[in-house]
Amino acid sequence: MTTTHEFQQTGTAVLDAPAVYLDAVAKTYRSRAGDVPALRGVTHAFERASFTAVMGPSGSGKSTMLQVSAGLDRPTSGRVFVAGTDLHSLGENALTKLRRGSMGFVFQSYNLLDALTAHDNVALPLRLAGRRVPAQAVRDVLGRVGLADKAARRPAELSGGQQQRVAIARALLTRPAVLFADEPTGALDRSTGRDVLELLREVTDDQGQTVVMVTHDPLAASYAHEVVFLDDGVIVGALRGADAGRIATRMSELER
Repeated sequence: MTTTHEFQQTGTAVLDAPAVYLDAVAKTYRSRAGDVPALRGVTHAFERASFTAVMGPSGSGKSTMLQVSAGLDRPTSGRVFVAGTDLHSLGENALTKLRRGSMGFVFQSYNLLDALTAHDNVALPLRLAGRRVPAQAVRDVLGRVGLADKAARRPAELSGGQQQRVAIARALLTRPAVLFADEPTGALDRSTGRDVLELLREVTDDQGQTVVMVTHDPLAASYAHEVVFLDDGVIVGALRGADAGRIATRMSELER
Protein backbone atom coordinates (compact mmCIF):
# COMPACT_ATOMS: atom_id res chain seq x y z
CA MET A 1 0.00 0.00 0.00
CA THR A 2 1.30 3.48 -0.86
CA THR A 3 1.89 5.56 2.20
CA THR A 4 1.55 9.23 2.99
CA HIS A 5 5.32 9.42 3.47
CA GLU A 6 5.83 8.26 -0.11
CA PHE A 7 3.41 10.88 -1.42
CA GLN A 8 5.28 13.66 0.32
CA GLN A 9 8.89 12.57 -0.07
CA THR A 10 9.05 11.08 -3.56
CA GLY A 11 6.47 13.24 -5.31
CA THR A 12 4.52 10.14 -6.28
CA ALA A 13 2.68 10.70 -9.55
CA VAL A 14 -1.06 10.95 -9.23
CA LEU A 15 -1.47 7.86 -11.39
CA ASP A 16 0.58 5.82 -8.89
CA ALA A 17 -1.34 6.90 -5.80
CA PRO A 18 -4.42 5.14 -4.44
CA ALA A 19 -7.69 6.66 -5.53
CA VAL A 20 -8.35 7.59 -1.89
CA TYR A 21 -6.00 7.30 1.06
CA LEU A 22 -7.01 7.99 4.66
CA ASP A 23 -4.09 8.62 7.00
CA ALA A 24 -4.97 8.33 10.71
CA VAL A 25 -8.26 10.14 10.12
CA ALA A 26 -10.33 11.05 13.16
CA LYS A 27 -13.59 12.97 13.25
CA THR A 28 -15.28 14.18 16.42
CA TYR A 29 -18.60 15.98 16.49
CA ARG A 30 -19.06 18.42 19.32
CA SER A 31 -22.40 19.01 21.01
CA ARG A 32 -23.78 20.34 24.27
CA ALA A 33 -23.97 16.77 25.52
CA GLY A 34 -20.26 16.30 24.88
CA ASP A 35 -17.90 15.12 22.16
CA VAL A 36 -19.06 12.28 19.91
CA PRO A 37 -16.22 10.48 18.09
CA ALA A 38 -17.35 9.21 14.67
CA LEU A 39 -13.96 8.09 13.33
CA ARG A 40 -11.01 7.09 15.49
CA GLY A 41 -7.72 7.19 13.59
CA VAL A 42 -8.75 5.34 10.42
CA THR A 43 -5.97 4.48 7.96
CA HIS A 44 -7.02 2.85 4.71
CA ALA A 45 -6.28 2.90 0.97
CA PHE A 46 -8.99 2.54 -1.65
CA GLU A 47 -6.96 1.32 -4.61
CA ARG A 48 -7.60 2.37 -8.18
CA ALA A 49 -9.98 0.27 -10.30
CA SER A 50 -11.49 -1.30 -7.17
CA PHE A 51 -15.08 -1.54 -5.99
CA THR A 52 -15.26 -1.31 -2.19
CA ALA A 53 -18.35 -1.55 -0.02
CA VAL A 54 -18.26 0.07 3.42
CA MET A 55 -20.53 -1.51 6.02
CA GLY A 56 -21.15 -1.33 9.73
CA PRO A 57 -23.86 -1.05 12.37
CA SER A 58 -25.84 2.16 12.70
CA GLY A 59 -23.57 4.84 14.13
CA SER A 60 -20.39 2.99 13.17
CA GLY A 61 -19.02 5.94 11.18
CA LYS A 62 -19.52 4.70 7.63
CA SER A 63 -21.34 7.79 6.35
CA THR A 64 -18.82 10.05 8.06
CA MET A 65 -16.03 8.08 6.40
CA LEU A 66 -17.57 8.71 2.98
CA GLN A 67 -18.12 12.42 3.67
CA VAL A 68 -14.58 12.94 4.91
CA SER A 69 -13.11 10.92 2.05
CA ALA A 70 -14.98 13.11 -0.45
CA GLY A 71 -13.99 16.37 1.23
CA LEU A 72 -17.61 17.10 2.13
CA ASP A 73 -16.51 17.30 5.77
CA ARG A 74 -13.11 18.05 7.28
CA PRO A 75 -11.48 15.54 9.64
CA THR A 76 -10.67 16.64 13.17
CA SER A 77 -7.20 15.18 12.68
CA GLY A 78 -5.36 13.10 10.10
CA ARG A 79 -5.26 13.62 6.35
CA VAL A 80 -7.17 12.53 3.26
CA PHE A 81 -5.58 12.16 -0.19
CA VAL A 82 -7.60 11.83 -3.39
CA ALA A 83 -5.52 10.71 -6.37
CA GLY A 84 -2.44 11.88 -4.48
CA THR A 85 -3.80 15.35 -3.64
CA ASP A 86 -3.83 16.28 0.04
CA LEU A 87 -7.31 17.68 0.76
CA HIS A 88 -5.97 19.33 3.92
CA SER A 89 -3.88 21.68 1.78
CA LEU A 90 -6.86 22.97 -0.23
CA GLY A 91 -9.09 25.95 0.44
CA GLU A 92 -12.82 25.66 -0.13
CA ASN A 93 -12.70 26.91 -3.73
CA ALA A 94 -9.92 24.52 -4.68
CA LEU A 95 -11.68 21.69 -2.89
CA THR A 96 -14.91 22.40 -4.79
CA LYS A 97 -12.98 22.38 -8.07
CA LEU A 98 -11.33 19.06 -7.16
CA ARG A 99 -14.70 17.49 -6.33
CA ARG A 100 -16.13 18.60 -9.67
CA GLY A 101 -13.24 17.14 -11.63
CA SER A 102 -11.98 14.17 -9.65
CA MET A 103 -15.03 12.84 -7.79
CA GLY A 104 -18.44 11.58 -8.80
CA PHE A 105 -21.41 11.16 -6.47
CA VAL A 106 -24.43 8.86 -6.57
CA PHE A 107 -27.00 8.93 -3.79
CA GLN A 108 -30.18 7.07 -2.89
CA SER A 109 -32.18 10.00 -4.30
CA TYR A 110 -31.37 10.56 -7.95
CA ASN A 111 -31.24 14.38 -7.72
CA LEU A 112 -32.43 14.87 -11.31
CA LEU A 113 -34.26 17.99 -12.47
CA ASP A 114 -37.72 17.07 -13.76
CA ALA A 115 -37.73 19.72 -16.47
CA LEU A 116 -34.49 18.53 -18.07
CA THR A 117 -33.86 15.60 -20.38
CA ALA A 118 -31.50 12.81 -19.41
CA HIS A 119 -28.87 14.40 -21.67
CA ASP A 120 -29.20 17.80 -19.99
CA ASN A 121 -29.29 16.32 -16.47
CA VAL A 122 -25.96 14.61 -17.17
CA ALA A 123 -24.43 17.82 -18.53
CA LEU A 124 -25.87 20.18 -15.89
CA PRO A 125 -23.13 20.09 -13.18
CA LEU A 126 -20.43 21.01 -15.67
CA ARG A 127 -22.58 23.71 -17.23
CA LEU A 128 -23.14 25.21 -13.78
CA ALA A 129 -19.37 25.19 -13.32
CA GLY A 130 -19.01 27.21 -16.51
CA ARG A 131 -17.40 24.39 -18.46
CA ARG A 132 -18.20 23.47 -22.05
CA VAL A 133 -19.71 20.00 -22.33
CA PRO A 134 -19.27 18.29 -25.72
CA ALA A 135 -22.58 16.69 -26.69
CA GLN A 136 -20.74 13.59 -27.88
CA ALA A 137 -19.20 13.10 -24.44
CA VAL A 138 -22.68 13.09 -22.89
CA ARG A 139 -23.97 10.65 -25.52
CA ASP A 140 -20.97 8.40 -24.90
CA VAL A 141 -21.48 8.24 -21.15
CA LEU A 142 -25.21 7.59 -21.53
CA GLY A 143 -24.26 4.73 -23.84
CA ARG A 144 -21.93 3.36 -21.17
CA VAL A 145 -24.87 3.03 -18.76
CA GLY A 146 -27.20 1.57 -21.39
CA LEU A 147 -29.31 4.66 -22.03
CA ALA A 148 -28.13 5.80 -25.44
CA ASP A 149 -31.71 5.69 -26.70
CA LYS A 150 -33.15 7.58 -23.70
CA ALA A 151 -31.17 10.84 -23.96
CA ALA A 152 -34.24 12.93 -24.87
CA ARG A 153 -36.48 11.57 -22.11
CA ARG A 154 -37.26 13.42 -18.91
CA PRO A 155 -37.12 11.75 -15.47
CA ALA A 156 -40.90 11.17 -15.36
CA GLU A 157 -40.54 9.10 -18.55
CA LEU A 158 -37.89 6.85 -17.00
CA SER A 159 -38.09 4.04 -14.46
CA GLY A 160 -36.37 4.37 -11.09
CA GLY A 161 -33.49 2.21 -12.26
CA GLN A 162 -33.09 4.27 -15.42
CA GLN A 163 -33.07 7.48 -13.37
CA GLN A 164 -30.30 6.08 -11.20
CA ARG A 165 -28.37 5.17 -14.36
CA VAL A 166 -28.69 8.80 -15.48
CA ALA A 167 -27.27 9.83 -12.08
CA ILE A 168 -24.38 7.39 -12.56
CA ALA A 169 -23.75 8.72 -16.07
CA ARG A 170 -23.63 12.25 -14.63
CA ALA A 171 -21.09 11.09 -12.05
CA LEU A 172 -18.95 9.38 -14.71
CA LEU A 173 -18.92 12.27 -17.20
CA THR A 174 -15.67 13.77 -15.91
CA ARG A 175 -13.97 10.35 -15.62
CA PRO A 176 -13.46 10.92 -11.89
CA ALA A 177 -10.69 9.38 -9.85
CA VAL A 178 -13.36 7.95 -7.56
CA LEU A 179 -17.13 7.53 -7.60
CA PHE A 180 -18.73 7.72 -4.15
CA ALA A 181 -22.09 5.95 -3.83
CA ASP A 182 -24.25 6.28 -0.72
CA GLU A 183 -26.97 3.59 -0.59
CA PRO A 184 -27.41 3.84 -4.39
CA THR A 185 -30.02 1.06 -4.53
CA GLY A 186 -31.95 2.06 -1.41
CA ALA A 187 -34.94 3.41 -3.37
CA LEU A 188 -35.02 0.58 -5.92
CA ASP A 189 -36.69 -2.82 -5.94
CA ARG A 190 -34.41 -5.85 -5.67
CA SER A 191 -34.29 -6.65 -9.39
CA THR A 192 -33.64 -3.06 -10.49
CA GLY A 193 -31.09 -2.65 -7.72
CA ARG A 194 -29.17 -5.65 -9.03
CA ASP A 195 -29.02 -4.03 -12.47
CA VAL A 196 -27.49 -0.88 -10.97
CA LEU A 197 -24.97 -2.88 -8.91
CA GLU A 198 -23.98 -4.89 -11.97
CA LEU A 199 -23.35 -1.60 -13.75
CA LEU A 200 -21.12 -0.33 -10.93
CA ARG A 201 -19.15 -3.57 -11.01
CA GLU A 202 -18.92 -3.36 -14.81
CA VAL A 203 -17.51 0.16 -14.87
CA THR A 204 -14.91 -0.98 -12.35
CA ASP A 205 -13.88 -4.21 -14.05
CA ASP A 206 -14.13 -3.06 -17.67
CA GLN A 207 -13.34 0.65 -17.47
CA GLY A 208 -11.06 0.92 -14.43
CA GLN A 209 -13.40 3.16 -12.43
CA THR A 210 -12.89 3.27 -8.65
CA VAL A 211 -16.12 2.96 -6.64
CA VAL A 212 -16.56 3.41 -2.89
CA MET A 213 -20.08 2.50 -1.78
CA VAL A 214 -21.73 2.79 1.63
CA THR A 215 -24.50 0.25 2.10
CA HIS A 216 -26.39 -1.63 4.79
CA ASP A 217 -27.40 -4.41 2.36
CA PRO A 218 -25.23 -7.58 2.30
CA LEU A 219 -26.50 -8.45 -1.20
CA ALA A 220 -25.45 -5.03 -2.51
CA ALA A 221 -22.06 -5.38 -0.80
CA SER A 222 -21.50 -8.79 -2.43
CA TYR A 223 -21.05 -7.05 -5.80
CA ALA A 224 -17.93 -5.29 -4.50
CA HIS A 225 -14.41 -6.67 -4.72
CA GLU A 226 -13.93 -5.98 -1.02
CA VAL A 227 -16.16 -5.18 1.94
CA VAL A 228 -14.65 -3.04 4.70
CA PHE A 229 -16.36 -3.20 8.10
CA LEU A 230 -16.49 -0.30 10.53
CA ASP A 231 -17.52 -0.45 14.16
CA ASP A 232 -17.40 2.41 16.64
CA GLY A 233 -15.30 4.51 14.27
CA VAL A 234 -12.56 2.00 13.50
CA ILE A 235 -12.03 -0.57 10.76
CA VAL A 236 -12.53 -3.98 12.31
CA GLY A 237 -12.05 -6.24 9.31
CA ALA A 238 -12.57 -6.84 5.62
CA LEU A 239 -13.77 -9.58 3.30
CA ARG A 240 -12.74 -10.08 -0.32
CA GLY A 241 -14.91 -11.88 -2.85
CA ALA A 242 -17.51 -12.74 -0.21
CA ASP A 243 -21.07 -13.73 -0.98
CA ALA A 244 -24.09 -12.13 0.69
CA GLY A 245 -24.33 -14.90 3.28
CA ARG A 246 -20.79 -14.43 4.59
CA ILE A 247 -21.24 -10.67 4.65
CA ALA A 248 -24.55 -10.96 6.53
CA THR A 249 -22.93 -13.29 9.08
CA ARG A 250 -20.11 -10.80 9.70
CA MET A 251 -22.60 -7.96 10.09
CA SER A 252 -24.68 -9.95 12.58
CA GLU A 253 -21.54 -10.53 14.66
CA LEU A 254 -20.91 -6.78 14.78
CA GLU A 255 -24.49 -6.00 15.76
CA ARG A 256 -24.59 -8.31 18.76
